[in-house]
Amino acid sequence: MKFRIAALAAAAALAVSGTAFAQQKLKFAHVYETSEAYHTAALWAASEIAKRTSNRYTMEVFPASTLGKETDIGQGLTLGTVDIIYTGQLFAQRAYGPIAIGGAPFMFRDFDHWKKYTQSKLFQDLADGYQKGSDGNRIVAITYYGNRQTTSNKALNRPEDMKGLKIRVPDAPLYTLFPRAVGANPTPIAFAEVYLALQNKTVDAQENPLPTIDAKKFYEVQSHINITAHITDALLTIVGGPLWKKLSDADRKTFAAVFQQAAARATGEIIEVEKKLMTDFSKRGKTVVMVDRKPFMAAVQKFYQQGKQPDGSALPWPKEVFEKLQAIK
Repeated sequence: MKFRIAALAAAAALAVSGTAFAQQKLKFAHVYETSEAYHTAALWAASEIAKRTSNRYTMEVFPASTLGKETDIGQGLTLGTVDIIYTGQLFAQRAYGPIAIGGAPFMFRDFDHWKKYTQSKLFQDLADGYQKGSDGNRIVAITYYGNRQTTSNKALNRPEDMKGLKIRVPDAPLYTLFPRAVGANPTPIAFAEVYLALQNKTVDAQENPLPTIDAKKFYEVQSHINITAHITDALLTIVGGPLWKKLSDADRKTFAAVFQQAAARATGEIIEVEKKLMTDFSKRGKTVVMVDRKPFMAAVQKFYQQGKQPDGSALPWPKEVFEKLQAIK
């Protein structure tokens, strides 16, 4: 009788264990190509999560908008249909405005300024604010996405050269600040549709970091790569609230450690790729324009001083957040 009870208990435990395991297969979604450092870092993270949790959590990575556009996967976090995503800071601002400051044009003096910001109390405070504003979605890491450059079919040496230029930008409000400040016409288009829009001349230009311009082959349909370096951009790794709430404290630490290590790996790769592509694009017959950034920067900075965007709407962060970021040395 005791043996039978023990056997039944063991069977029940196995059944519960099997159910729990089925609930712990996670989905990591992003919109980037499989050739990019973000994707290989995500695959590494998936392997490490499985290893460090003894396969209690497994993770499948869905690249290249497989599970939807950036807006879609962001909504999926809250719905619980996606567990982890990469997303831009200017998409995250829909839940918490001030987080957008890290993706604003000409906000950082240089890469070192950006790096110190990502390790600062200010960034942690903004991440906490985002978690409260997004129903518990947790930012666990930040990856350098690259300096955003502007491709077109002409040289953009001065702000005046951008007047009337129809330029594709991501579908997030703050991406329009730089184009509007110099008289261009920003046109939000989904990431997956940019190549065709350039090819069909629906837009005249687009802006992205060099590794993305390379991976998405935008250079095939644009003749000039203008080194505007207008945004020192980054991707946030975000764990959805429904998952984060279920994780134990130990598992939260494991997830954060793994994704931060993955971010560091990808960041290092992106820096090296950027250096290489500066010369590679010229070898491919593209015209690389080294832009004097000062007049472009001045066109944008005046709006920061006014606390308003070119369309008159308020900037999504309070003045003290801007001052704290600029004070980081």
